[in-house]
Amino acid sequence: MTYNPFSLTGKTILVTGASSGIGRAIAIECSRLGANLVITGRNRERLELTLSAMEGKGHSIVLADIANSEGLELLVAALPPLDGVVHSAGVLKRLPLKFVNEANLAELMQINFMAPALLTRYLYKKQLLTNEASIVFISSVASSYASLGNIMYMASKGALNSFMKGIALELGPSGIRANAIQPGMVKTQLTVLISDSEIEKDVNRYPLGRYGTPEEIAYAAIYLLSDATKWVTGTLLTIDGGLTLR
Repeated sequence: MTYNPFSLTGKTILVTGASSGIGRAIAIECSRLGANLVITGRNRERLELTLSAMEGKGHSIVLADIANSEGLELLVAALPPLDGVVHSAGVLKRLPLKFVNEANLAELMQINFMAPALLTRYLYKKQLLTNEASIVFISSVASSYASLGNIMYMASKGALNSFMKGIALELGPSGIRANAIQPGMVKTQLTVLISDSEIEKDVNRYPLGRYGTPEEIAYAAIYLLSDATKWVTGTLLTIDGGLTLR
C-alpha cells in the first residue's frame, strides 16, 4: 500500500454547497482521496452533476435548504455519523452602507453564518460527529481585508471565524477539531459576471498574478480533513495568492 497521510479512505464527509464552485470541487477531490461523501445543496440537477463527476461508490445526495430550520432538520435526519464536515454554502452581495438594510443583512448572515453555526450545533447535539472529527469552514480573506461595498460579507465571514475559534476551544476535549480556510478571489461561475478589464486590473493586486481555482481550495480542505492535521485546531488557513501581503 502506498503511504499517504492525506488519504481520506474510510472517512464519511458532509459537504454543503456542493452543487457548484468550491463546494463541488471539494466533494470531487475528497472522493478521489477515498472519502464517502454526503453532498447537499438546493439544486438537485447540479448536485447530480457533482455526483456524476465523483469517484468511488456509496456517495449520497440530500436536497436541503439549510438556511431554514426545516431544511436543517431534514438534512440532519438523513445523516450517518460523520468524520468530517465542510461548510461551503455561502452567498455574496455587495452594497455600500447607505443601501444596507435589515432584510439584506439578515439574508447574508443567515446563509453565511447562522446556517453553518446551527448545523454544527445540530451535529454535535445529536452526536453525529465521531471522535476526532474535523470541521472545516470556508471563510474568506474578506473577514479582515476590507473592500468597498463588501461590508455585509465581511461581517458574516468575521462572525464565522470567531465561531470556529470558539467551538475549537469548546469541542477540543471531545477530540473534535475546527478550522477555517480563507480564500482570496477564486475562479467560479461568479467571476464570469466580472468584465475582462476589471479582472485584469484586479489580478494585478495578487503577487502570484492570478486568481485561485476551486481545486486549490479543495486541496486545503483535504489537508484539514485528513489525519495529517490531527493536532491542528482553531486555525485560519489563508490561501490568497499573496493578496493580503500588500
